[in-house]
Amino acid sequence: MEHLLNETVQEKRQFLIEELINLGIFKINDKHLYEWTLSELEKEFEEIEKEYMGKTGT
Repeated sequence: MEHLLNETVQEKRQFLIEELINLGIFKINDKHLYEWTLSELEKEFEEIEKEYMGKTGT
């Protein structure tokens, strides 16, 4: 069960890293995305998503 949880966390981290890289973000505050925790990546992605949604007016 723990292995499945770790695998799921790693998959989600990888997905968020790829999404941020696709947006042209490779590191923030001199810290590479691969050094970030899942929580940090989720928070950053949500902030960028909110900023983007605000610019598009949707």
